[in-house]
Amino acid sequence: MSNTPVIGVLALQGDVREHLIALAAADAVARAVRRPEELAEVDGLVIPGGESTTISKLAVLFGVMEPLRARVRDGMPVYGTCAGMIMLADKILDPRSGQETAGGIDMIVRRNAFGRQNESFEAAVDVKGVAGGPVEGVFIRAPWVESVGARAEVLAEHDGHIVAVRQGAALATSFHPELTGDHRVHGLFVDMVRARRTAESL
Repeated sequence: MSNTPVIGVLALQGDVREHLIALAAADAVARAVRRPEELAEVDGLVIPGGESTTISKLAVLFGVMEPLRARVRDGMPVYGTCAGMIMLADKILDPRSGQETAGGIDMIVRRNAFGRQNESFEAAVDVKGVAGGPVEGVFIRAPWVESVGARAEVLAEHDGHIVAVRQGAALATSFHPELTGDHRVHGLFVDMVRARRTAESL
């Protein structure tokens, strides 16, 4: 069995192309995923940034929300950036009407916590598990994590706020590593997918 994982990017809205490029650079086979049958064919999934309410509603509309929840519960590796972090939260502060999440990480997330689009910024972030120095984080209308449960591990903070979390096979960052050309966070996720595939094959 090839150990090159097939990783999907949820292609309903947001910066899908950049994630596909970053995953390919991190030695994964990257595919766009919109429908349940496409989700069934991947070893892991990235949920990109974008507008979390829109992604949530489109996921329901395309029939992919329930299969996604089921696969996350079953331990499929999943990585959410920005809006994707919100999608992986078990709870959102002040969710918009009709907004749902896939869940998977025992955390409470605040939407748009770092401010509006014109308050976007870049910052060097030390991410636990990522070697080689800080990651350049791009924060665009980014959420932060208000609190985490006992099962979730904080991987990074910025300005006193939690901006990267891992729980088992689920990873989430407030920022967008796919916009910088630095593929180390994607590399961490690809390694998580490989580890899961190896465990399942034993």
